[in-house]
Amino acid sequence: MNSKNLIISVYKTSISEKDLLNLKSVLDNFNKDIKWSTDLDDVENILRIESQYEIEKEIITSLQALK
Repeated sequence: MNSKNLIISVYKTSISEKDLLNLKSVLDNFNKDIKWSTDLDDVENILRIESQYEIEKEIITSLQALK
């Protein structure tokens, strides 16, 4: 991934350890090259996504579909 045009999005979430498998299946299946991580030790359960493309709406839609 070229860091020159990298878009980094950081989200406050309500995900938990039990949600990680579903989250992984959704985010790993994106057609675009993304890199993601979570920090569930943070009080805001952070989800961090790096991409070279504007994918915020796609991410939010996909994650809302998990509910």
